[in-house]
Amino acid sequence: MHAVFSLWRRYPHGFAVALVLAATAARYLFAASGQLDLVQDEAQYWDWSRHLQLSYYSKGPLIAWIIRASTAFWGVTEFGVRFGAVLGSLAAQLLLYGLVGILMQKPRLALISLFILNTTFLFQASGILMTTDNPLLVCWLAALLCLHASVVKPDARWPWIGLALAAAFGILAKYTMLGMAGIALLHALILLRQGLLPEGHMKKLGLAFGAGIVIGFLPIVLWNAANDWASFRHVGRLAGVAPAPGEAPPFLRFDRLPEYLGGQLGLVFPWWLAFMVYGGIVAAGQCLRRAAPDSQREKREAAEAALLCSGFWPIFLFFLVWSLHTRIYANWSAMCYASGVVLAAYGVDRVLEKYRADVDVWKNAAPSTPIPWTRRLLPVWAGLSVFFCLLLYAQEPLSRVLPEAVNPTMRLKGWDDLGRRVGELRNSLPDPDKVFVFSDQYDVTAQLAFYVPGQPAAYCADFGRRLSQYDFWPGPQDKKGWDAIFVRRKPFDEPPEALRSMFLQRGTPEIYRSTHRGAPGREFGILVLRGFTGEWPSMSRGIY
Repeated sequence: MHAVFSLWRRYPHGFAVALVLAATAARYLFAASGQLDLVQDEAQYWDWSRHLQLSYYSKGPLIAWIIRASTAFWGVTEFGVRFGAVLGSLAAQLLLYGLVGILMQKPRLALISLFILNTTFLFQASGILMTTDNPLLVCWLAALLCLHASVVKPDARWPWIGLALAAAFGILAKYTMLGMAGIALLHALILLRQGLLPEGHMKKLGLAFGAGIVIGFLPIVLWNAANDWASFRHVGRLAGVAPAPGEAPPFLRFDRLPEYLGGQLGLVFPWWLAFMVYGGIVAAGQCLRRAAPDSQREKREAAEAALLCSGFWPIFLFFLVWSLHTRIYANWSAMCYASGVVLAAYGVDRVLEKYRADVDVWKNAAPSTPIPWTRRLLPVWAGLSVFFCLLLYAQEPLSRVLPEAVNPTMRLKGWDDLGRRVGELRNSLPDPDKVFVFSDQYDVTAQLAFYVPGQPAAYCADFGRRLSQYDFWPGPQDKKGWDAIFVRRKPFDEPPEALRSMFLQRGTPEIYRSTHRGAPGREFGILVLRGFTGEWPSMSRGIY
């Protein structure tokens, strides 16, 4: 083990290149393997990509643009949809190494940061699934790099241009990017307190973010102005600041906190989170000290601590506190871990340095000399992280040995087979060319659109659910007299009552047990309907 540490201390750049190439190759091979059907959000974003717009109901348009470009090159396949995620993960790793290894001039710390990043469930998932967190992470890391470059290279223009572009594209990916403006302001205030803020920094910061926000938000605002500001209403309701009509949730509740904390432990694993908190406390101590740094080394380390502390603590603590008010999805705080992995690497590096310094002592010590528990467990934690992340790439073997009740990927499998079954039912009807498919769940609708042969337009009936993007596209009202196939993600005995007035005839609900590469998939409920009357429901009453 000591020999390995000596090697990566001597050749951190080479180890970093090898790690990035190996991780990217693994993601590429997994995306090409077809082990996992598209997850529901991926299918939805793909459906957006064939209806290009200025923006969409729940997100900006960047995800749709990326998928449109990748499928234009690779074809409309699972790999075509996911190729952007592989490229995004490569870009994120390069940006992280550029920030820590090149700008901060700490290649060993950068290598450890890359290892931690690649052994978190959060980054593994975002590197193989084409969701909005992937381009957001790229833009977030680019913004952090540009912020630090604006301090260490105060006369350069490119950091400000890069910051404006990162802000613009980040907002087009996900509104969370707006939080970077607050982080940049806090970063500047910490530097100002320590006498490290370059002259004119605040003005340039305001101009860069102002330009980025205007460019990024312009298409989003234009779309929302034409659609009753639906995106902002939706985000407000999810954040717990604009409840739906008739809702009166309590302001303070404690039942959501365990769910939030459990989600964070699952995303980055308990040991890495502990190192992040430790590194964050050390960085906060550097930011809060009264004495201004004197030497160039102290100034450099103070600037680094200001960046990492600003990037981690505000987001982590905000969502921790806000989880006492409303439900916080696990990935909402994900961007704090862009700084968090570097803070964790700092803690790990300190442990490794102590290990290296003590090796000779242990060699000459009595057999009873205790080994500190942190140094004893660090290889175990690293090994467990690698093991759990590698499980993501072994979906087929896992499906054959894990019981359905404990297999977390079961709900993600069987969509391709469902599409084939719906295609068979469509072909069994008198006029297959006059059959449409629909659900009352947006995720099922998106999967039908992708996996039913021919990839037809699919529709999402509103029987009293929350709005979705499908409510902003035309329904099937022009298909009066057509037959239809209705699908739900779970079997049902009694179909929705509204279907009685929508169709002249209803068949018997079918419980369809799908398969995925010979292994069991999830069960679905399917219903064949005859004679569409042209009536299409809209019962949400403005629930965003």
